[in-house]
Amino acid sequence: MVVIGDAHRGTAVLDRPDELDDDLFTVAVQQFDIAADVLGLEDYLRRILSHCQRELTVHFPVEMDDGSVQVFAGHRVRHSSLPGPTKGGIRYHQSVTISEVKALAMWMTWKCAVVGLPYGGAKGGVQVNPKLLSQNEIQNLTRRYTAEIQPFIGPNIDIPAPDVNTNPQVMAWIMDTYSMNVGYSVPGVVTGKPLELGGSAGRSEATGRGCVFAIEEAAKSRGMSLSSSRTAVQGFGNAGSVAAKLMAEHDSPVVAVSDSRGGIHNPNGLDLDRVAIHKRRTGSVSGFREAEDITNEEILEIDCEILIPAALEGQITSRNASRIKAQIIAEAANGPTSPGADTILFDRGIFVLPDIFANAGGVTVSYFEWVQALQAFPWSEEQVNERLRDIMQRSYVSVLETSRKYGVHMRTAALVRAIDRIADFSRTRGIYP
Repeated sequence: MVVIGDAHRGTAVLDRPDELDDDLFTVAVQQFDIAADVLGLEDYLRRILSHCQRELTVHFPVEMDDGSVQVFAGHRVRHSSLPGPTKGGIRYHQSVTISEVKALAMWMTWKCAVVGLPYGGAKGGVQVNPKLLSQNEIQNLTRRYTAEIQPFIGPNIDIPAPDVNTNPQVMAWIMDTYSMNVGYSVPGVVTGKPLELGGSAGRSEATGRGCVFAIEEAAKSRGMSLSSSRTAVQGFGNAGSVAAKLMAEHDSPVVAVSDSRGGIHNPNGLDLDRVAIHKRRTGSVSGFREAEDITNEEILEIDCEILIPAALEGQITSRNASRIKAQIIAEAANGPTSPGADTILFDRGIFVLPDIFANAGGVTVSYFEWVQALQAFPWSEEQVNERLRDIMQRSYVSVLETSRKYGVHMRTAALVRAIDRIADFSRTRGIYP
């Protein structure tokens, strides 16, 4: 039996969920269809918004340190420019596909709309394992990829930012390459830059911090105390490590963390400072003496009240959702939960803070950085964090009200708010002949 768009629950019941888990753009369109059903969205808007406006795939050579030449595949996708310039990160990962990039671009549109930013969604990526490349090779790859996608990006067109395995240094190379090619400095072409090049205070912590602001609001509305709630974090990179640290500052025992090589678990709580030292020394959290080694799959099923998936997409599926014990799942990662899993989690009463809301802190502070660049007037980190908190609090209230109004879970509620906003742009602007 297949039920797509159950307006009461806002979930999808799929006859082949495992197959669909593997195609992220199919998942993204399914989620869109569910929310569109709730809204009663016009057919022509369904057709427009279920497609990406522009998709670019490039294959480019890079000279390696040993003198050999390798050819890499890269993508840049813009989903919708209806609200304004498009915005989205660039990731370097061996699993990057065009389907993944399209899904992430669509989710970026909804993410910006949920928190009220004047951006559409975009995403980019290069299929590469950067851990196998030297710093010089990563710079060569970045500059050549930038040159290939340059006609696609710009401060008023499409603005890249860091994502998986990219960082402020990569953004600096993109900005410099773009600026050299146009003949003058263009700091607004990317966000997530180093501070000395016009980056924003608080940007590197923004995704994790925004996620914790979302958790604070969810805990209040559900009568939970953070100090008595155990936290598990899958993914100890930028977003995950910041979220874990901030949860610990709320006196939440962080009982498990993981990275790409595996995870660790201590039911009494981890000393995150010692874990960070161990990771810097060994390259992984695995093998930490004061904890038991576990897998990335096992960390999702740990006894805890708050689970933060902060790794890659497709981690919580119909195969493991019934074994998750957390009361709140806050998606710091993009697309960690499949539609089939959403159904199971909703039926079990597990409260999911969806990615398009929970990890919107990064793009929100990217917007702040863009505004500061346009004004040539920097804000303090305190100002950045307070503005971020305000946006996350107001957005949570709005999404929760939508959830209650339509009787749907938070992901569908967030999508309903986002899609309705983008649809209004389309209705007002009309269709250019």
